[in-house]
Amino acid sequence: MLKFVIAIAAATQLTTPVSDAVPKLNVEATCRGSVEADKAMGLALPQSFDKCMSDENSAREQLGPIWSSYSPAVRSQCEGEATNVGEASYVDLLTCLQMTDGSVTKSATALRGASKKKRAPN
Repeated sequence: MLKFVIAIAAATQLTTPVSDAVPKLNVEATCRGSVEADKAMGLALPQSFDKCMSDENSAREQLGPIWSSYSPAVRSQCEGEATNVGEASYVDLLTCLQMTDGSVTKSATALRGASKKKRAPN
């Protein structure tokens, strides 16, 4: 019995539970990096820090009501993609979730934020 309890305890320590709440991402650092990258590339219309944060906050607000409607596996996969290489983005998280069920909306596609999937401004 003791071996069974130890095995269960060890197994639960190895799994990372996926929260029912939208994860807290450090998008401020990512937006700063995105702005610096835009400047370094010499973009004619670089995105400002304020616009990046506005897009990220908008994506965060859109995630609130839909987050728990996705399976823990999908949420975990998308959270991993959205925090890839230490660059966190709610825009990427929202886009990933929507791509799993094809529900990409106009409002989400217009957001750039700190997304690693840069698109030309509309």
